[in-house]
Amino acid sequence: MPTYVYAITAADHPLRLDGVHGVGEPAAKLRTVSSKELSAVVSEAPTDLRAKRRDVAAHQSVQERLLADGAALPMRFGLVGHDDEQVVAALEEHRDLYVARLEEVGGCLEYNLKVSRDEDDLLREVVAESPEVRRLNDLTRRNPAAQQEKLALGELISQEVLARQESDGKELVNALSPAAVRTSVGEPARDHFLNASFLVKREKAAAFSEAVHEVAERRGDAYTIRLHGPLPPYSFV
Repeated sequence: MPTYVYAITAADHPLRLDGVHGVGEPAAKLRTVSSKELSAVVSEAPTDLRAKRRDVAAHQSVQERLLADGAALPMRFGLVGHDDEQVVAALEEHRDLYVARLEEVGGCLEYNLKVSRDEDDLLREVVAESPEVRRLNDLTRRNPAAQQEKLALGELISQEVLARQESDGKELVNALSPAAVRTSVGEPARDHFLNASFLVKREKAAAFSEAVHEVAERRGDAYTIRLHGPLPPYSFV
């Protein structure tokens, strides 16, 4: 029978799972499978598993309980093994990697930072700082039929915007990285130019949040800085 995997822990983790239930309807009963040094918290996998709110919440509740008592490597929602034996084989095959990751994330939490910037503010900066953008902009205003120049202007503005977003992103990450154990930068999206995760020691969580607040104040109202967490350390597993 397929085995649903929630997290991996050291074999000596307390694994207090009373009162916590797994995914599915009815909720699956949690259990553990173990190798010599590692354990995986698992349950039977529902046949119709989907990312329903109830199941996602159950998945996260298991991980939060485990993290409250010690280091745990949270698995992504929906990870299913062929059976218990395959899960144990994976624990044994990747033992060194899992042990190293558990040592790294022990006592840590993840915080995710997403940053966007007001488009009008960014465009004003591009126009103010780029003589070539100003030249092409003036030319195309005087001559609406100048199609080649319009294309060149659009391409140049895109390049300038991207360069400033990349520079801003690096500055923000560099400013916050000293307060974290590790940093992981993800792909940007349409609604944010920076998507970065920080692995932070529990005892330094308040200091990290304060550092983000200080960065936000320095950047001003043109920037929208959203901090999410604490989270299971998904980005560092």
